[in-house]
Amino acid sequence: MRFWLVAKILLHPIRYAQARIDKWVMARVKRQPGPIVVSRQRVYILPTRFGYGFGFMTFIMLMGAMNYSNSMAFALSFLLGGLGLVCMHQTHANMVNLQMRGGRVEPVFAGEIAHFEVEMENTSASPRYGMALSWPQYTVDNVDFDEHGRPNKGRRKLGWTPQETTGDIGPRSHLPMKLSLPAGKRGWLPARVFSVGTDFPLGLFHAWTWAELEMSCLVYPRPAAQGTPPPPTTGSGGLTSSARSGQDEFSGLRNYQRGDSFKSIHWKSLPKLRQPMVKQFSETLEQELWLDWDTLPGLDTEERLSQLTRWVLDAEAGYRAYGLRIPGVSINPARGEPHQHQCLRALALHE
Repeated sequence: MRFWLVAKILLHPIRYAQARIDKWVMARVKRQPGPIVVSRQRVYILPTRFGYGFGFMTFIMLMGAMNYSNSMAFALSFLLGGLGLVCMHQTHANMVNLQMRGGRVEPVFAGEIAHFEVEMENTSASPRYGMALSWPQYTVDNVDFDEHGRPNKGRRKLGWTPQETTGDIGPRSHLPMKLSLPAGKRGWLPARVFSVGTDFPLGLFHAWTWAELEMSCLVYPRPAAQGTPPPPTTGSGGLTSSARSGQDEFSGLRNYQRGDSFKSIHWKSLPKLRQPMVKQFSETLEQELWLDWDTLPGLDTEERLSQLTRWVLDAEAGYRAYGLRIPGVSINPARGEPHQHQCLRALALHE
């Protein structure tokens, strides 16, 4: 282990130092509910590679002006130097007094990409250009892809590459921006430390700050493959007709009785039968479907949760009323998006 650490330091000293600095800085970033105000003390600024090239070119031009005592070369060198200082001030001012707060985070399934929404608000009268949100490299390299929670640094497993989100914020307005992160395992996926930066106006300097908002994404278990129906012991399911009157299915005609509504009279049969007939409907009753933990013997915890997730999705897609029984949780049969979310949430947070 020490050999690989020494080799990493010798082969990539700058990358290793940057990773250590990022880890040290992010360990001191406090998780806040928001809004987070970017003050002057929180903004870091450094020249970009173009900024270093610009500074080196200006320095060489100044040396040539001093060597040849050329006044025009002096004027151009001082003009470029002043331009660099103004650019540095504008880059720093583009970050100051921005406000950030957490937005909506929709649940996803394990193995999918979670999207964290960050509301960027500009309270000043001047617009903010070229704002960029991104995860630091330290966070990207430590993303868990294993659905069982084991550390895995193989970003190619999900075909995911980190992308920077950019946008312009108008004066006294807000802009929703999203950060994406792979959801490797079920449960709560908290948002990591992210950076907010800008290279405006000329790209000679890069100003940034670190932030961590109290945002979490609920990750449902990964659904099992389709094709395995619920066992008969969970409830046969299906549709049956009841003799009770209802509004679902037409079942025939009956003689008119005092008190029946005129809207229910079957007027087309009146000329033939010489007496009014009333349309009669039967109510369709649906047998309840129970998705039970105990009907999946021989499977481990994650496999059971995966199969139950598949059954919940299939039952909801088939407009079936279904209930869920897992250790410690029992949800009565129902259907609809809120009921589906309640069942998937219980599966995601099991144990």
